[in-house]
Amino acid sequence: MRTNRVNIKKAIAEGATSLGIEFGSTRIKAVLIDSSFETIATGSYEWENILEDGFWTYNLVDIITGLQTAYSEMKKEVERNYGITIRKIGSIGFSGMMHGYMAFDNTGELLVPFRTWRNSTTSVAAKELTDKFQFNIPERWSIAHLYQAILNEEKHLPRIDYITTLAGYIHWLLTGNQAIGIGDASGMFPIDESTQNYNESMVKQFDELISNKGYPWKLKDILPKVYISGEQAGELTEIGAKILDQSKNLQPGIPICPPEGDAGTGMVATNSVRKRTGNVSVGTSVFAMIVLEKELSKVYPEIDLVTTPNGSPVGMVHANNCSSDINAWLGLFREFTEAMGQKVETNKLFEVLLNKALEADSDGGGLLSYGYFSGENITGLEKGRPLFVRSPESHFNLANFMRTHLYTAFGALKIGMDILTNQENVAIDSILAHGGLFKTPLVGQKMVAAAMNTPVSVMATAGEGGAWGMAILASYMMNKDQEESLEDFLDKKVFEEVEGQEIYPDQLDVEGFEAFIERYKKGLMIEQAAVDHLIL
Repeated sequence: MRTNRVNIKKAIAEGATSLGIEFGSTRIKAVLIDSSFETIATGSYEWENILEDGFWTYNLVDIITGLQTAYSEMKKEVERNYGITIRKIGSIGFSGMMHGYMAFDNTGELLVPFRTWRNSTTSVAAKELTDKFQFNIPERWSIAHLYQAILNEEKHLPRIDYITTLAGYIHWLLTGNQAIGIGDASGMFPIDESTQNYNESMVKQFDELISNKGYPWKLKDILPKVYISGEQAGELTEIGAKILDQSKNLQPGIPICPPEGDAGTGMVATNSVRKRTGNVSVGTSVFAMIVLEKELSKVYPEIDLVTTPNGSPVGMVHANNCSSDINAWLGLFREFTEAMGQKVETNKLFEVLLNKALEADSDGGGLLSYGYFSGENITGLEKGRPLFVRSPESHFNLANFMRTHLYTAFGALKIGMDILTNQENVAIDSILAHGGLFKTPLVGQKMVAAAMNTPVSVMATAGEGGAWGMAILASYMMNKDQEESLEDFLDKKVFEEVEGQEIYPDQLDVEGFEAFIERYKKGLMIEQAAVDHLIL
């Protein structure tokens, strides 16, 4: 039941609120919630990664500007709607894109530009570490970036004092504590489920592997300390409060929960942290996460083994590319409508074009597309080359064009998911989907249901995404009952009255997607040729 205005104003004035700020790949978003988990206000900052000296990165200026802008917009919305200036907040949490590499010296200087998850420059390191640990180390993981830098003999390595993720950096900046949530930590280095910490034997293996280099650090000394959901991981310092709120109204001393990755906040936002539940998160990249009942039988390069924010093992299929190519094509259609003298609102443009996919042939009419803006580890492509292909026999119209681009957005994901369901017989009771694509009702949900051949639900909260999930984790830290698990907190308090829409896969769509995926697999040689030979 929606909180009334009087109670919201009281919650803001008394600081009975929780704030989540998430650094996504295209948007930094701040979400303020009350004790009933209703969104009070939001703020955001649009940004894009840049390719600099061969690495995908975001610069520090944009990171801080985005943090401050998202908070400022949220604060101004509160002032407009409720006439209150925020001075106190009950709890705060920060989340961001997982993996990547941020390395600092003992003065806090960033030693090399932030290397994001999107980089596929660590294939040699990832393979060597996977073989060494007998545990899949994907190219995106922080330890792969560190080891590749070692293999490349980069000059900054002896100066390293601390490495962390983007969320870990923001947390450190505002609290002074070198902390990380276990879910985000599990994308830096393998986690031991029994100790709820980095895998000690693998830490020792890594130190032995690089012992001849003579670096003045050991791995455990430069990694952030691991925290579990519900624990307090620091508080907002006086300097941190001034960085976050440029108006200097916000008071220091606010409890901060462990910083988490976008995978963990996606699980929370979709109430999929129990075993046999899963979620699909759609954005610049796409990933599916299934909470596992048992260990996988062997190592698969397509499957990451990470954890929920409370430490349960998760099989994650992560594809680097999803919505970027769709957005690029929709931008082209926008240019056309404007050239025709018509101004179309963004949401309307998405709604009209995405809905055309529902009129398409079930297999996309024989069309083929690869939306690879960057390399794709699941299909073994090191570099990105967006590619659209058709034959003279294909049925080329707008409906099939749109369905093909939606199908291909989940193509690499489908290959990885088939390993979990067909080869490992992983049981999935429910899949919940979230991300901007699902703001247009039905379409994206139908495509994911066809790809997974599983019922897919979208909750009323799906549009809020990870920043809302991070605010929930911050609230859990402050408002949980003694010994109350995260699963119970979500089930009994957060999602008890939240409505959702479940869609079962249409058999014709399932068969159509299977036909498309066979075409997709066969056509990978075309994509590889584009990477190898096209000079663009």
